[in-house]
Amino acid sequence: MKHWYVDIMTNKPNGVLYIGVTDNIDERVKEHKFKVYPKSFTAKYNCGSLVYFEEFENGNKAVLREKQFKKWKRDWKIELIQEMNPSWSDLSVNWNLNLNKLRK
Repeated sequence: MKHWYVDIMTNKPNGVLYIGVTDNIDERVKEHKFKVYPKSFTAKYNCGSLVYFEEFENGNKAVLREKQFKKWKRDWKIELIQEMNPSWSDLSVNWNLNLNKLRK
């Protein structure tokens, strides 16, 4: 089954936030980390840490959630991140562990 993800990347705790949606989170995070697109927002602001994500089975629902996040106030986004990841650690470091925890 294909999964979709809404992710929040940052450059540091309480730093610049980038919100995206993808159907291949592993590759997308690598693209951000290695600045595959050097003129992109994440490359420009060095957003290489995955601090939040949600998983969806439906791509349309993922896109709607991404749009919802982008309309939110910054404080709401920070609160959401801190609920899942209070230390603002890079979740992609232990990616498989985090996915398994989310699916339970």
